[in-house]
Amino acid sequence: MKKIILLLLAFFAITTVNSQIKEPVKWKSKVEKISDTEFNLILTASIEKDWHVYSQFTPDNGPLPMVLNFKDAKGNYELVGKANESPYKKQFNDVFEVDEYYFSNTAIITQKVKVTNTTTRKIKLNLEYQVCKEVCINDFKDFVFDIPEVKGVAEPVVGVQTDQVSNTVVKVEDTTQQAATQIKQAPAEDTSSPVKKEGRSLWSIFFVAFLAGLTALLTPCVFPMIPLTVSFFTKQSGSRSKGIMNAVLYGLSIIFIYVVLGLAIVGIFGAEALNELSTSVIFNIIFFIILIFFAVSFLGAFEIVLPQSWANKVDNQAGKSGLIAIFFMALALAIVSFSCTGPIVGTLLVESASQGGIAPIVGMLGFSSAIALPFMLFALFPGWLNSLPKSGGWMNTVKVSLGFLEFALAFKFLSNADLVLQAHLLEREVFLAIWIAVFGAWAIYLFGKITLPHDSPMSSISVGRLMMALLVTTFTIYMIPGLFGAPLKLISAFPPPKTYSESPTGFTENNSSSEKETLPDGAKYGEHGIITFTDYAKG
Repeated sequence: MKKIILLLLAFFAITTVNSQIKEPVKWKSKVEKISDTEFNLILTASIEKDWHVYSQFTPDNGPLPMVLNFKDAKGNYELVGKANESPYKKQFNDVFEVDEYYFSNTAIITQKVKVTNTTTRKIKLNLEYQVCKEVCINDFKDFVFDIPEVKGVAEPVVGVQTDQVSNTVVKVEDTTQQAATQIKQAPAEDTSSPVKKEGRSLWSIFFVAFLAGLTALLTPCVFPMIPLTVSFFTKQSGSRSKGIMNAVLYGLSIIFIYVVLGLAIVGIFGAEALNELSTSVIFNIIFFIILIFFAVSFLGAFEIVLPQSWANKVDNQAGKSGLIAIFFMALALAIVSFSCTGPIVGTLLVESASQGGIAPIVGMLGFSSAIALPFMLFALFPGWLNSLPKSGGWMNTVKVSLGFLEFALAFKFLSNADLVLQAHLLEREVFLAIWIAVFGAWAIYLFGKITLPHDSPMSSISVGRLMMALLVTTFTIYMIPGLFGAPLKLISAFPPPKTYSESPTGFTENNSSSEKETLPDGAKYGEHGIITFTDYAKG
């Protein structure tokens, strides 16, 4: 989201990052010191959406369990117990007729080791695991853990055997009771630190939320408030220094109000429960309806407002003096501007809730920081107020543009629900057709060929609006080849995968008789071009 241009550039940036995922699982490793001789070796997996990795506790006669192969342990270090795991999911597999234990989104594996040789500086691990979506891929990863200097360990005595065998293979007996025991033993910090597990995604959420806040500043409900509020603080506070202080407190109050909103969302649903929302059919459909509601509001059909009585009560408190009055002035801004900021805040909360963890708090921190920053800066440098553009019809253009974006993004959530249900109602071609129609209509609007309620009459369009119209038109044309099988890497994270379409192998390839002849009966192309079967017996 952005000033309009900032909004679309952020949209492009995120999709580009997501499109660069080349493998379904990405691993990170680190060493955590416990004592002079004991360390935790920690592996953190970021699993691409809809993929899952099987636990080391997965029972026999089912999917392949994870296996940890430690190298060169003899005389160097000992494994302390079994490797612990973050909580996994359990589901009965109709094909194998066994329960399978697996991770989705993230997984954390922790192995405690005791170093028995002061010269040991590195511990090598080979990890075997299976990752599945429509198809299963067996993968291997090698890790080298750098161990800090070890103190208090006697030098190894030649000829003395240790209990540890070289090239030890750690494989856990697969019983439900042992699996439950391992979960209880998992260190608390492994599962309670979403920032560590999702550091990069949380930063991206903050960045997009900040851009969304800058966009909200340009709407008719917020932008005119900037000079009025800053002038009030600088003129009514008695001195410039006190006016600056009041404006800073006003900005911090705005941040506090929105962060509390994020805390409330996390508190009500729970950090872990939010992560489950992304795969819930019901919640994805609810999110779709909410975003459509917000989009229609931004397009001018109606305004979303909070009860007037709330604003009146808050205004009465804001009329007093002191810190409490400044806080209520910030609260009044949040309530009065809700018709413009509400849909943006709601969209951010929906998006961040689907990420799970503390993402809603991070999103509200980014959004409110962007809202508060201008009030602080203009209080410090009041001369800058003269450089602000005048209020006008351009602000409604920003608002309507947000409506088109929200309308397009809403179908991502409907697509998620359709993918989970495998209903094939919103396949790739249909999804792209909707996006082409939405962005095409947006381009026509920016060119001035469509007018909506609250638009001001105009005889010409500005250069900035023309440039934005050309950018949206370019993006619309870019999506058209996707209807015929083009990969569309720029937005690959948004539409359904190519395998979930009317023509999985592409429009031209699908009509080739030679292509059809190469596929066995009952087969189709799955992820990565691998031939898959929907019927187990035929496979």
